[in-house]
Amino acid sequence: MAWMTYVSHWFEQDDWYEGLQRATMSQVRQVGLLAAGCQPWNKDVCAANGDRFAYCATLAIYIYQLDHRYNEFRLHAIMAEHKKTITAISWCPHNPDLFASGSTDNLVIIWNVAKQNVIAKLDNIKETPACLSWCWNTGDAVAFVSQKGPLLIWTISGPDSGVSVHKEAHGFVSDICIFRWHTQKKGKVAFGHTDGSISIFQPGSKNQKHVLRPESLEGTDEDDPVTALEWDPLSTDYLLVANLHYGIRLLDSESLYCITTFSFPSAAVSVQCLAWVPNAPGMFITGDSQVGVLRIWNVSRTTPIDSFKLKKAGFHCLHVVNSPPKRKFSVQSPNKNHYMSSTSEAVPPPSLTRNQAFSLPPGHVVCCFLDGGVGLYDMGAKKWDFLRELGHVETIFDCKFKPDDPNLLATASFDGTIKVWDINTLTAVYTSPGNEGVIFALSWAPGDLNCIAGATSRNGAFIWDIQKGKMIQRFNEHGKNGIFYIAWSHKDSKRIATCSGDGFCIIRTLDGKLLHKYKHPAAVFGCDWSQNNKDMIATGCEDKNVRVFYVATSSNQPLKVFSGHTARVFHVKWSPLREGILCSGSDDGSVRIWDYTQDACISILNGHTAPVRGLMWNTEIPYLLISGSWDYTIKVWDTRGGVCLDTVYDHGADVYGLSCHPSRPFMMASCSRDSTVRLWSLTPLITPLQINILADRPWEEIIGNTDNAIEQASPPLLCGKASKDIKQEVEKLTCNPRVKKLRLFSECLSSPGGSDNLWNLVAVIKGQDDSLLPQNYYKGMMHLKHLIKFRTSEAQELTTIKMSKFGGGIGAPTKENKLKEAAEIHLRLGQIQRYCELMVELGEWDKALSVAPGVSVKYWRKLMQRRADQLIQEDKDDVIPYCIATGDVKKLVNFFVSRGQLKEALLVAQAACEGNMQSIHVSTPKGASYPDDVYKEDFNELLHKVINELAEWYFQDGRAVLAACCHLAVDDIELAMAYLIRGNELELAVSVGTVLGEPAAPAMHYALQLLARKCMMIPMCLPSVVYRNLAVDLLLMTPDSEIHLIKLCAFYPGCIEEINDLHKKCNLPPAEECIQLAETAQADGNVFETIKYYLLSQEPEKALPIGIDFVKGCISNSNWTLDTVHPVLDLMTYIRTEKLLLHTCTEARNELLILCGYIGALLAIRRQYQSIVPALYEYTSQLLKRRVVSVPLKIEHLSEELDAWRACTQSTKQLSEDSPYVPPSDSQRTVYETLLKRLKEEPLKGITGPDYVTGTNLPSHSDIHISCLNGLKIQGPVYFLEDGKSAISLNDALMWAKVNPFSPLGTGIRLNPF
Repeated sequence: MAWMTYVSHWFEQDDWYEGLQRATMSQVRQVGLLAAGCQPWNKDVCAANGDRFAYCATLAIYIYQLDHRYNEFRLHAIMAEHKKTITAISWCPHNPDLFASGSTDNLVIIWNVAKQNVIAKLDNIKETPACLSWCWNTGDAVAFVSQKGPLLIWTISGPDSGVSVHKEAHGFVSDICIFRWHTQKKGKVAFGHTDGSISIFQPGSKNQKHVLRPESLEGTDEDDPVTALEWDPLSTDYLLVANLHYGIRLLDSESLYCITTFSFPSAAVSVQCLAWVPNAPGMFITGDSQVGVLRIWNVSRTTPIDSFKLKKAGFHCLHVVNSPPKRKFSVQSPNKNHYMSSTSEAVPPPSLTRNQAFSLPPGHVVCCFLDGGVGLYDMGAKKWDFLRELGHVETIFDCKFKPDDPNLLATASFDGTIKVWDINTLTAVYTSPGNEGVIFALSWAPGDLNCIAGATSRNGAFIWDIQKGKMIQRFNEHGKNGIFYIAWSHKDSKRIATCSGDGFCIIRTLDGKLLHKYKHPAAVFGCDWSQNNKDMIATGCEDKNVRVFYVATSSNQPLKVFSGHTARVFHVKWSPLREGILCSGSDDGSVRIWDYTQDACISILNGHTAPVRGLMWNTEIPYLLISGSWDYTIKVWDTRGGVCLDTVYDHGADVYGLSCHPSRPFMMASCSRDSTVRLWSLTPLITPLQINILADRPWEEIIGNTDNAIEQASPPLLCGKASKDIKQEVEKLTCNPRVKKLRLFSECLSSPGGSDNLWNLVAVIKGQDDSLLPQNYYKGMMHLKHLIKFRTSEAQELTTIKMSKFGGGIGAPTKENKLKEAAEIHLRLGQIQRYCELMVELGEWDKALSVAPGVSVKYWRKLMQRRADQLIQEDKDDVIPYCIATGDVKKLVNFFVSRGQLKEALLVAQAACEGNMQSIHVSTPKGASYPDDVYKEDFNELLHKVINELAEWYFQDGRAVLAACCHLAVDDIELAMAYLIRGNELELAVSVGTVLGEPAAPAMHYALQLLARKCMMIPMCLPSVVYRNLAVDLLLMTPDSEIHLIKLCAFYPGCIEEINDLHKKCNLPPAEECIQLAETAQADGNVFETIKYYLLSQEPEKALPIGIDFVKGCISNSNWTLDTVHPVLDLMTYIRTEKLLLHTCTEARNELLILCGYIGALLAIRRQYQSIVPALYEYTSQLLKRRVVSVPLKIEHLSEELDAWRACTQSTKQLSEDSPYVPPSDSQRTVYETLLKRLKEEPLKGITGPDYVTGTNLPSHSDIHISCLNGLKIQGPVYFLEDGKSAISLNDALMWAKVNPFSPLGTGIRLNPF
């Protein structure tokens, strides 16, 4: 296996323990990502090949890949190697793993998408590669050209590697806009020019330069740039050309003749981009430049077949990709409407009118718009698979959460806009009007003013009212000098500070009155208002100094000047919890902590290797500071000792802004030159606090004062406003305060993404009055008892609503659209007559008539009399009314599921369960019909099938909490708990399980056991006794906790006094007595008791030979089962590590590791951990091969079992055409059946299946990590093994640790990824 090349050296010898570290994982978890938009600067900035497509922001390339299980494209990787604007990308036509990109710093890069790394760079070219394309006639050459030419060809490898000049393609009179190689005719290439002409070069033929200008330009000097140019894939000579003003022509490149000139409905229409539709001969599509109109054409007619508006903004580029194959259960994003935009700028794609000669071609179109929007449009289904509105296309310099609505995050960018995002849906909800040049910083107004102040490079400062959508004030005191920072005082809402390159920090009032003009000897880059003193402000200056000013006096001189940095100071931040403490970040790569009261630098944080930009104090833990740097990293610091607690490498470029969530203090946002905003959870840093809350420890172990919290090595204590508000609210309660405490802390410490939704569902299940549910409950996953009622109400509201002046405007839904939406809801609720009436009002008589018999024949006849003149063309959605009218619910649900509209399927299934669907009862042969409860049972089964599918979609997308919400919505508490555990949301599972009570108890007890394991091996930043006691408290919350307490005591590595103290706490005999008890049990032949007491004694190594002999004896018997062997083996794994690693235990250790590997493989099969089963078998085989042992296992037998497992569990869906399905042999079936008899069933419901943690599908930095289990690139969180080099995914680490506690490196070190 591939993975063995990474770790085989660990298996060569027995004793290699010196220098090993503890296995680790990042304490800062990425939980969300706001992707950039597509840049509007250059032409060829989207490309596709096979099951991938890509588009470019200014400095980063976004790769989307088809998820074959759900047949949807997901963000797979972000390539951020370019330091200057990317000019073009091109996918290799011969190898779907390779693509090329060029940038304005005269750089061309070849990327491997599968490995996510750079494989070649060309950086010695003289001109900017304005256009770029792989050569179709050779597999390893890329052609590129500057605006003036010539065409250069870079052969990447082989004997002819290097750059050569095309022999003919040079000396152009007009600048080059675009060029295209012919896909079939070797070496044939066409160029489009700004003067509207075409140049064509073909080996062996006469070259044609600057020919075929549009007729209207002949004899003039006017330009009409070629905006698009594509060879006909079915012809060697035909070329489709678009000019900005003249339109589209089909040209014959041989005879230099214009075959067809295509006509537009208006002379004002201009084409920005076009593309052939590969699977529809003669079909092509175009995108308009002024408005986002997509037009469908066929070469046999001069006018569009159809056109429809997809978006308000004009097209920039488009690319056709192959549609994913439709499958029985193809699942796409479960959004209510795929086309709806959070900003209402997207227009719902309308149904196409009938055209007798043509139909809409199948295929997906990657659509990139001039406002940065990116979408994937399904032409066959006439809907958006996804539409991402208004992404930033350039460096994001600043990000800030809204103080009074922290679900909103504002970002400021080099692209000249501020955008406001909903962090729950990760969509843009507002964008600032116009373009302000470069916006360096922003600051929210305090309170509910709904305004943002922005600082620009050329337009001064401004205040933007986001509700009114306009700038309401501008400040120009700095003249034309760039303003680097702006800060709105949150203690005095009338004050705003700006700092600029002119050397001034200016304090003004909201109405523009100048209060202070603080002069500095050089540019001022940062300023910050003290959160403890409203009149104190600090600045950071290019002269390397930090200054503090007191605004309440008339003096313009600083109160303090702090010196020490060796380069310019860029940002300063006051501590929100420690009065007089501030930090500064500098170009010298350091962060300094200053104490204003002592007039001194009290700490220097060194570790960044480039200038520091972002700074953020945590608002609950007073010593926790986060910094972001041009070295691409984010560092988390314990400022008490200057220790770096964690370094995050996920951003692909300079990190600029950091912001702490106001009501979730352990969630933060960061922004970067890689044009992304990322959301992070810091909660793993405060694990002891979380466990104190779960264990219901006293308040003083959870909340403290700042003085106590900053003492060296003291456990973390919450000191901020959020925690104190929780305490105050809980202490008001007289009835069951623990439930409220768990919920409030859970919401405070968790990240957005479903925790609020989860707790609302818990409240519903526990019987809370519906009137107490918050409004946002109805935006999330509702309990199904509310679903029909709410959607009915929503439909009624949409039917009766009148358009107001405020609600209208461009992009706002019309009354017609609202009526349509209302009708669709009524239809899915089984209210057929109301649906028909609404369809009549809209003039869509055919749809009304098609379902009217479902009401009555009389009603249908009545509608026939009111028939209108026209019928609307039937499309695929017309299956819906027929299914509803006939009561064929199963067919309709399967239809929705096959299209990925899972929430629609859920709605229909629930309506059927509530009896809203009229079923046509099929009679039995004897004439009797099935009773209604039989059909209801079928509908319930169907409902749970849909819920399971929706939950699994969320879960595999790394959103375990929302998956749990799906199951709570149908009162399936056990499955909800299982999904939380499989997503490693252990603290949340315990909190929710405590409230839900008995149904959740088994899963909650398992979560408590895993949390106790976590406490046993937490890195020792606290005294180990603290974690030991936490583990004991957790285990005491479980019934039958004795065996788990024994394991804890056996593993605890303290001195004899500490060990006996722990034994006493766990009600176990002292270590000295355990020796005698072990000997007595051994004499009585009680193996389990013997092992238990030896492990608890001072000679635990004596347990190993006894237990190993027992296990070996069991598996030598052909009838052994997993449940007989595993309890004994599992108990032995808790032997203290230092004892296990003794030289005297070498043989016993090796045998223990081998047995744990094999039993772990069987457990993995039982739990359906498919990704690690082969690795566990290979791990066991390698140990058998390389260690001297005597166990009743043979490598041949292991291979036979693994092959049988593979053959009998392989899925035909996962097999490609190259590897057709091969049924298992009879001998393989026999082996697998024997295996299953040994395994039995997993006792805990729902716990089977792979683990997926939050962030599983989020791409990180292009510096990749390869899994030592399978040799593949790790997507999502990484877990580093004890050698500090080998890595596996956190998902695999969790699954491995649950079935085999020992490291995959074979060292005997335990894993603790929980």
